[in-house]
Amino acid sequence: MTRRLTAVFAHPDDDTYGVAGTVALHREEEVALAIVLATSGETGRIFDDSLATRDTLGAVREAEDRSSWEEIGVVPDLRFLRHPDGGLAGIDRDDLVAEVETILRETQPDVVVTFGPDGVTGHEDHVAIGAATTEAFHRVRSSAADGPRRLLHVAVRQSRLDRLDRLLRERGMEPLDPTQPFAPRGVPDGRVGVVVDCSSAYGRKLEALRRHRTQGELEDVPFELWPALLGEEAFVLAWPEAAGARVLSDVFEGLPGA
Repeated sequence: MTRRLTAVFAHPDDDTYGVAGTVALHREEEVALAIVLATSGETGRIFDDSLATRDTLGAVREAEDRSSWEEIGVVPDLRFLRHPDGGLAGIDRDDLVAEVETILRETQPDVVVTFGPDGVTGHEDHVAIGAATTEAFHRVRSSAADGPRRLLHVAVRQSRLDRLDRLLRERGMEPLDPTQPFAPRGVPDGRVGVVVDCSSAYGRKLEALRRHRTQGELEDVPFELWPALLGEEAFVLAWPEAAGARVLSDVFEGLPGA
């Protein structure tokens, strides 16, 4: 039985951080993966000027994202909506919801993954696409008998961030400041409903991130701390809500065919 996962994010590399480890664990199984990226990240970082120009960055980042999934060993249904990078909050909300809704009806996922209200880093693009996808999920679920069964919001457990801050202090470095732009916001552990141990796929996810060469991923983080960042993927169970229930160890756990 083929299981179906559709992940909707804002920028190339959001998908690698968010679900690449989880997908790597399932790469030998029958999983239909659709990745939707609302922008091409054309206003992002250019870590090395030889890799792209401001005019070519969007196309380069799309190619980098395809390459990252080659590293994971899967070929997703990869869709770039090509909305303005940094401008998702300014797009008509109904139009964005309708666009995502159409894709969800086409891909017919069991599980939908996107950003929650915190956008993980507070980025306005993250928040906007997460809100639109959440609304689109509920529209499809309420009108289709075989609609998606689970909505997950990517998250970073607060205990994970606390551990990382402690390791940074031990090395004489400043801890992460969640009030600063693009810094991760922790979610209380009790709100997290799915925690996937990706340690066995750590190397593959790391190499996938390195395919995003223009972004210089993890260059500012000491090498020995990379496993602390990439060793797990956590999600809030946004629907159906399961307050106080057992934490799941996989995005498909408990669903038919899992």
